[in-house]
Amino acid sequence: MLSYLSRNLEPDSLTFINLLDSASLLEKYGFNKDNSYVMFIPNTYEMYWNVTASEFFDRMHAEYDKFWNADRKQKAASLNLTPIQVSILASIVDAEALYDKEMPIIAGLYLNRLNKGILLQADPTVIFANNDFTVKRVTNSLLSIQSKYNTYKYAGLPPGPIMMPSINAIDAVLNRDNNNYIYMCAKEDFSGYHNFAVTVQEHERNAKKYRDALNRRNIFK
Repeated sequence: MLSYLSRNLEPDSLTFINLLDSASLLEKYGFNKDNSYVMFIPNTYEMYWNVTASEFFDRMHAEYDKFWNADRKQKAASLNLTPIQVSILASIVDAEALYDKEMPIIAGLYLNRLNKGILLQADPTVIFANNDFTVKRVTNSLLSIQSKYNTYKYAGLPPGPIMMPSINAIDAVLNRDNNNYIYMCAKEDFSGYHNFAVTVQEHERNAKKYRDALNRRNIFK
């Protein structure tokens, strides 16, 4: 992101990096090095190309405060989450959902897990922890990594986002679907949609359908 900024604004990437790595700057904004990325709300902004790095970050924080209006803050509080936590969860939802229409359902599922004290077990967090974004399927070897971002090992939300969450994903968490789902599995038609389940037995049936379809596809390749 900072490389992109340096190509479009006067300060170079090192200037942006040094400022964003400043503990005092982050503390002023109410963030830390793990979660500072959530301050950047993806949108279109107009500004002069010769804006300074500090002016740019001040503008982004102002836009963040504007985005987190009273209505969004109230919805976050009703979920017992801070705006930062909402954005961290939204980054996982965004990484899981191929289609926006599934985001509120997935958000509801993960909130169910959080509220029940169940590990999130979100594959995108494991991919992030391993820093290998070419991974298509998460295997046992990847699950063994020692990282606070490995939600198969550590309960609750990771310390920061795994990507810049879209506004749609943030609002999907705030307006999550009130469901009882605990499990999800990719649909066996490879559409990018998911089968959702309340019980582990139902989930195992869904997982078997997906594995069988995957084996059939591999055979006929």
